[in-house]
Amino acid sequence: MKEEEMLDHKTVLVVDDAPLNRKLIRTLLAMKKIRAIEAQDAEQAFELIRQQTPDLVLMDLQLPGLNGLEATRMLKSDPETKNIPVVILSAGSVREDDCEIREAGCAGLILKPFGAEDFLKTVTSVLCRSGTL
Repeated sequence: MKEEEMLDHKTVLVVDDAPLNRKLIRTLLAMKKIRAIEAQDAEQAFELIRQQTPDLVLMDLQLPGLNGLEATRMLKSDPETKNIPVVILSAGSVREDDCEIREAGCAGLILKPFGAEDFLKTVTSVLCRSGTL
């Protein structure tokens, strides 16, 4: 089975408080036939995760209420959600080797603004590493 055929059954939860960011990410994921579900904050994300377990969570670092790292720590401490890979989205000066990101259990980091090719490469790579492909 080709990668594209495998990806079209995947679901990615996009957690970002900026509607334009969610729209951009949804559009990019659709290019690979990956289904996107969206949340504007961590609380809404937790509700969606309970309803439909995503294959990957793209979590903005700066969210209203719980920030992305706090939300990731909560997901990773729950036996029901600990195996869902989380990739942090950050517009800040965070580095990929940042201790906090690794310690929170994140599978990766995407810095904003990002290019479509690099974004899709990271998403596909994390889905492959997590064994969901």
